Amino acid sequence: MSWFRQGGAARLGAALIVSIGLAAWLWPAAAVQAREASKKPKATATHKAAAKTHAGARKTASATPKRVKWSSATARGKRGSGAASAHRVVRVAEPVRPSIGHAIGLHAAGDPLALQSAVALVLDQGSGEVLFEKNAQAVLPIASISKLMTAVVVLDAQLPMTEMLEIGDADVDTERNTRSRLRTGTRLSRGELLQLALMSSENRAAHTLGRHYPGGMASFVEQMNRKARELGMSSSHFVEPTGLSSSNVSNARDLALLVRAASTYPLIREYSTASALTVDTGYNTVSYRNTNRLVDRPDWDIGVQKTGYISEAGNCVVMQTRIDGRSMVVVLLDAAARVARVGDALRIRSWLESASRAEPRRPMPGEHKAFLQPGPREHAPADA
Repeated sequence: MSWFRQGGAARLGAALIVSIGLAAWLWPAAAVQAREASKKPKATATHKAAAKTHAGARKTASATPKRVKWSSATARGKRGSGAASAHRVVRVAEPVRPSIGHAIGLHAAGDPLALQSAVALVLDQGSGEVLFEKNAQAVLPIASISKLMTAVVVLDAQLPMTEMLEIGDADVDTERNTRSRLRTGTRLSRGELLQLALMSSENRAAHTLGRHYPGGMASFVEQMNRKARELGMSSSHFVEPTGLSSSNVSNARDLALLVRAASTYPLIREYSTASALTVDTGYNTVSYRNTNRLVDRPDWDIGVQKTGYISEAGNCVVMQTRIDGRSMVVVLLDAAARVARVGDALRIRSWLESASRAEPRRPMPGEHKAFLQPGPREHAPADA
């Protein structure tokens, strides 16, 4: 920590500002750990290893230098009044919070496509052939990609999509204090909440769906993990339905299994790729857009998609899409920005299209075959 060279009072002020900033940054993580420790189900050895990795990454993050912004304000007396000029300099410390992937060095791994995502996986959904992978085994927080599993569990329960559910105080995010345009007391149908969760990553919508599951939130989370085991997602673990918790973890290979399973649900395909939805909250009408800008592009044919972001996970996206006549599953985790994950998707598509025109196709590093096995039969809508 550097000190202002302006006397004792200025140094004391700077110390207080930095101390308050550090306390505000570290306190939520400590509170979350304490809260999750009291209710977290027993984890497997894989999940314990992931938790250890996260703890090391947090330690690295806390030791990372902080960005410093300087601002100044000058107050001058009226000309000729003889009033002295006052110059005030404010130092604001902004902690740099690297993602887990950055903290453990995943971004140091290069790849032939120069992707900005730390993790990538591309496979042919029909044959199960892995066409490209990068750090595909790394277990990381997955942010709002968790909502795909939330949707699967809701639809498996065959709960009525027309049933009206109310957003309550319990659905307000106290983990990261994220905002929502769905006020407490808002009543929407289960179908509307499901679409908002998938299309616009609405956290209160996803939490409300879990809370109204038979048996409550604990039963819902238990079913999320049971479904993960059923799908063969051996490196995945869930503690809540939104993805706001960094304890929701998975790897690219597990997520490919989840995307493939989700693509068999017509409502997930419809809701996750819808461009927009306007809902009547009872207070006003609110319009939402899809968080994935690629769904509105006419040159993309996307069957299922989900985006995600928290600081520990970086910017993520998973998709089932048709490229050059083939159904592909694409997983991209831990990009530094939204535009970076879009750029990576464009690079992958360009490579696939150019590779299909080349004879014979040149395999990429890390390429394997027969990753996916035949999946579940297609599900009918719960309210059909």
